[in-house]
Amino acid sequence: MNTTEAAAFTPRSGPSLSILGVPLDNVTTDQALETISAMITSRKPHYIATANVDFTALALNDEELRRILLDAHMVVCDGMPLVWASRWLGNALPERVAGSDLVPKLLAIAEQKGWSVYFLGGQKEVALKAIEKVQERHPGLKIAGVMSPPFKPLHEMDHAGICADIRQADPDLLFVSFGCPKQEKWIAMNYLRAGAPVSIGVGATIDFLAGHMKRAPRWMQMTGLEWLYRLLQEPRRLFKRYATDFVVFGFTIMKQWWLTSGGRRSTPAAPLPSASAPSVPEPSIAVPARPEEIQTPAEPPSNVAELCCPVRLDAAEVRVIEGVWMNTLEGPEQGIIIDCSGTQFIDSTGLGLLMRVQKRCRQAGKRLVLSACSQAVLKLLQMTRLSSLFGQADGREEALGKILKPEEPVPAFAPSRPKTVPLHLSWSGAVTSKGVDGLWRGAVGIIQNAADARNPVVIDLKDVQMMDSGGLGLMARLKDHASSQHIHLRFTNASPVVHESLRHEHMEHLLAS
Repeated sequence: MNTTEAAAFTPRSGPSLSILGVPLDNVTTDQALETISAMITSRKPHYIATANVDFTALALNDEELRRILLDAHMVVCDGMPLVWASRWLGNALPERVAGSDLVPKLLAIAEQKGWSVYFLGGQKEVALKAIEKVQERHPGLKIAGVMSPPFKPLHEMDHAGICADIRQADPDLLFVSFGCPKQEKWIAMNYLRAGAPVSIGVGATIDFLAGHMKRAPRWMQMTGLEWLYRLLQEPRRLFKRYATDFVVFGFTIMKQWWLTSGGRRSTPAAPLPSASAPSVPEPSIAVPARPEEIQTPAEPPSNVAELCCPVRLDAAEVRVIEGVWMNTLEGPEQGIIIDCSGTQFIDSTGLGLLMRVQKRCRQAGKRLVLSACSQAVLKLLQMTRLSSLFGQADGREEALGKILKPEEPVPAFAPSRPKTVPLHLSWSGAVTSKGVDGLWRGAVGIIQNAADARNPVVIDLKDVQMMDSGGLGLMARLKDHASSQHIHLRFTNASPVVHESLRHEHMEHLLAS
């Protein structure tokens, strides 16, 4: 999950879209390079993912990876099959932005602009060979560091030692080559602690730079056959993975196409616009909700913004409403409700907009709730495995309750509380990737309350029965967020399970007071 410190920089030629639950930014290679340059100028940590068919197949069965991709500051399309799929789904991506093309371009720009780079991962001899060849091509390039940690599972890696070396080297660009999804999970867990303005998972790119593996001929890259060239190079390693990916991708992309092309094949059975004005779309935005549509005895809460999803949330409608929706997120409200009751058709671009709104809400520590979702919205969320990433409610009152009275425990704050008295929060049960959203919002809410009087914050961990890498990443991010607000945050009464998880990841420092 991203923090409020990281800004959204993505210059896009068109609205983003979602393919099988993976959000893809609608950018060219030049626009991606422009975005990365802005991120480096900001000096704040960001991470970028280069998504291909393997990403989409893995993300369907890996909720942690889906959340990581949702929170990424930019996800570029690194695969011609995804470009083709975007055309079938009605929102054509301009081009493939391959990581193996992006990295050499970044190295050339880094030499010109004086950026420093750090290479993490790959076999030691391959990484050193890559550095040698890179310096031959770019003699003025600043190499901040290179590290090839021993091959270990993610939970056994020396995260603290790796991040300390990166932070001391202070690179502008961090290239991580652990393979997907390990590199994405490592980056999401550590990019704030490592501190590099831009972290990118680059997969086999280090092998290409070293000449250890050859890129496919240009004609194979342009026709989408680079996977075949890779398969011929490493048949024993890649055959099973590619076969599984193409079966899973092919089957599920047809399901998504069927769900999201129905509105283009035929007219909705029960169109909501009146026959007297067929060419004028119904207003699709209301902030707050229109009184004639939502009857309530009390005035709408001033700290909740309400949006009305249009009858057709497709690429054409997204281009009209996206700017207004994004501007709404810049307000002071603590939550957003999107009424989806009248939405009869939603395509991949509409889903991409919902995911972008959710990302911005998570960055700002706000809660987003989809209210009264229609069958069209529910079916697409379920098919793309995104239901768990969105808060949902049966109606407006329930949605308001989820925002104003969240389920996670939030203590009452007495205005007369002395400044030296800490504010307490308790976690219990499983602290995993699936539940980090609610825990993040609850903790951020307390930190915001503590900021007024500079109270310390204490999070009690005695009842935590399970903690995965997402939970550990949450602890690290909360520490960083509290520090940025000048609030002292400490975790206490860590259960044996938490101690063991922290020990494995060498993250015991999070318990230091």
